[in-house]
Amino acid sequence: MSEIKRVGILFSGGPAPGANAVIAAAAVSFLEHGREVIGFFHGYSHLEQYSPGNFQLLPDVHYRLLQDTDVRNVRNERGVFIGTARANPGSAIKKPADLDDPKKTAKLRAVYDALVALGVDALVSIGGDDTLKTANFLYEFQQRLPAGSPRVRVVHLPKTIDNDYRGIDFTFGFFTAVDFMAKELQNLRADARATGSWFIVETMGRKAGWLAYGVSIAGEADICVAVEDALPMMTIPQGDERKLDIMAVADHIVDAMLAREKRGEHYGAAVIAEGLAELLPDDKLAGVDRDAHGHISLGKMDLGKFVAELVQQRYKARTGKSKKATGVQLGYESRCAPPHAFDVMLGSQLGIGAYRGLVEQGLDGHMVSTRGQLELCWVPFAELVNPETLTTEVRFIELGSDFHQLARFLERRTSTAGTINPGPVAK
Repeated sequence: MSEIKRVGILFSGGPAPGANAVIAAAAVSFLEHGREVIGFFHGYSHLEQYSPGNFQLLPDVHYRLLQDTDVRNVRNERGVFIGTARANPGSAIKKPADLDDPKKTAKLRAVYDALVALGVDALVSIGGDDTLKTANFLYEFQQRLPAGSPRVRVVHLPKTIDNDYRGIDFTFGFFTAVDFMAKELQNLRADARATGSWFIVETMGRKAGWLAYGVSIAGEADICVAVEDALPMMTIPQGDERKLDIMAVADHIVDAMLAREKRGEHYGAAVIAEGLAELLPDDKLAGVDRDAHGHISLGKMDLGKFVAELVQQRYKARTGKSKKATGVQLGYESRCAPPHAFDVMLGSQLGIGAYRGLVEQGLDGHMVSTRGQLELCWVPFAELVNPETLTTEVRFIELGSDFHQLARFLERRTSTAGTINPGPVAK
């Protein structure tokens, strides 16, 4: 693959611990073998604006030609040193036919033209499932170009602290995020025990419950409610669908509170996944902002506080007594936490996998993955993206699976032997 002389790297979507390990390992791999590497600042933000006569991309303003000194000793650094953003050049594309529509592919054309103008032969895309969709759009867009047109090869590296990616066992940043939030949860449980109260801890996890369950297991939560647990609570009709009855979630938590009180434990912490908010009826989501990918702004929703208020109401209605329940939102603090050693190793291997996939394997339109003991493998976009809808599929926790059973088994439903459990606190 000697035709690959210059490679572009971009990072899109939310930050994740280990991001710099991925970028650095990918860049070093190409630099070591005599290729040039461009780091694009803030994802697709500038690329999608490119216009030969109106908006040119400038070095050290919109991108940087990376040198060896830029990527040394950064694998353990926080943040994303080339920046990130949620710009989505494929936002107008909803079905395969849209890829033949010049208006709907205008931003993709701008990205392609910018890459060609800069002499980029291959693009390393790092991001979540929406960024994977964009990478696939760029790949499919080029499939429709006239014969002889320049080609920019595309490989994608999976990134999400949510760990809900198909095609890979674990995503970099997941273990760091779990570890960070689990420690916060342990602090809150100690506070709850001292004060005879409850905390309702909302964790990130837009679509699946991997983070919520991981934090619950590692942080010793008393109950966990994730998207996968919501089906019995989907009782509110809305058109042809059923939406989540958030009061049922509150009652489910109150059930756990009352069960613990029978054992003399008048405190605790519940973990809920932020993705439950996506299942709420439209009237509960009125006025909530949405991003470039159409997702509601879960951070602004503050589901933990909302559920905590309902828990207090339902507890009083069912017992005639008051109980303090405080909502706490965890997530943003974990996205740029110092990366866990495993995330640094996994991220570094994925970065090297980008080089090996493009140069050694001659791949295009593939996602870099690992299995077993960080053994590299590559998955075609066609196996990850639905050909009819052009969307990706979420990897949910399988109910009844060993992981699910582990979380349920470890929920703190029994008293800890040999410890004093303070009684109720008057409110």
